[in-house]
Amino acid sequence: MTGAGAGLGRAMARALDSAGARLILVGRTEATLAQTAGLLDGTAGRRVCVADVTDPEAVSALGADLSAEGISILVNNAGIGGPVKLLQEIEPAEWDQVFASNVRSIYLMCRAFVPPMIAAGAGDVINISSVSGKRPLVRRTPYTASKMAVIGLTRTLAAEVGEHGVRVNSLSPGYVRGPRMERNFRLQAKSTGVPVEEIEAAFVARTALRRMVTEEEVGSALLAMLSMTALSGADVDLSAGIVAP
Repeated sequence: MTGAGAGLGRAMARALDSAGARLILVGRTEATLAQTAGLLDGTAGRRVCVADVTDPEAVSALGADLSAEGISILVNNAGIGGPVKLLQEIEPAEWDQVFASNVRSIYLMCRAFVPPMIAAGAGDVINISSVSGKRPLVRRTPYTASKMAVIGLTRTLAAEVGEHGVRVNSLSPGYVRGPRMERNFRLQAKSTGVPVEEIEAAFVARTALRRMVTEEEVGSALLAMLSMTALSGADVDLSAGIVAP
């Protein structure tokens, strides 16, 4: 699992651990990965690997290092929120950074770890997208564009590898309560002059359930997707019922 050091990555790691999986936690910061590992209490074990999954050489080295692990599940969760600005205010370097983290990392990880799954005749890839890739989110064009790209990558890869027994799906959470959304609310409040409380209330009002999703619910959704053996090329919406504006 990439992006395993905090937030959704940590929640999904705990869900997989509770289901009896042996976890390989991948991220850039050893300290946060160690914190996640310390929260796991399953008997299958865990391993921490520090790597920049936007770097082809680092991912190739990771693939070689883990070649004996027999990885059957790949969860691509690495990603960043990016700038909160109007498109014309975004610098090319900012745009490229978002796509490197949110899309290039998935391409590189699949390139390294899907071939062994094909050879084994089975495997699951879950790419974490976002409901924001499927609806407008003002001042967040790099993020929304990258998350739609994740869905396109998922559907095409599923078509390419399905005959080999490998399933590829994406999970698109909505507004998940936690530090990332709190950061986004603060940035949007700063850029618009609207109070944080009003920003959050407006987001929640867009959902059918009138609430945000919890990190634990994302972990449960991941396990549910892995249990659906005929699910492939799908994008699962976990958004508390977000409706179009």
